[in-house]
Amino acid sequence: MPTRPSKTDPVLLELPPLKVAVVRSVGDPNVVGEAVFKALYGCVYTLKFARKKAGLGDFKVGPVRARWPNAHLAPREQWEAIWALPVPDDVTALPQKIPTVSVTLETWPYGLVAQILHLGPYSAEGPTVQRLHAFIAEQGYELAGIHEEEYLTRPDAKEPRTIVRCEVRKIV
Repeated sequence: MPTRPSKTDPVLLELPPLKVAVVRSVGDPNVVGEAVFKALYGCVYTLKFARKKAGLGDFKVGPVRARWPNAHLAPREQWEAIWALPVPDDVTALPQKIPTVSVTLETWPYGLVAQILHLGPYSAEGPTVQRLHAFIAEQGYELAGIHEEEYLTRPDAKEPRTIVRCEVRKIV
């Protein structure tokens, strides 16, 4: 009988496009994060309750995701982040809760991705990311998109759980 992969083993899978509410930031996430999260969660929860009140149905607010275009290239104070929360596909406008932080609507294409579950603090992700990159190369693929993380737990959780993901393409 074949062995079942561990939850922390890297995998390849196809993901459909995802409509998301987005906030872009530049800076140390520990410094800019508070404003980002107030704007993003304020927007999405306001949308959730307005839709429910209008009879348009309810939706579960899922885990926040972030894409990190330059985190491996720049000092922490210059990190670019693209923070997102999924919203229903039929959403066409978003309520703005924090006037100084714009929340926009995007559809993130995915397709083929490689991902791995990281257990532990964000500061210890390096070996997990290296495992994922090695797996991608071993499977005959290369990176085709921005490093993305999906935060399954709060940062202060006893054991934070983070999905580390990137789009990939076959090497030809």
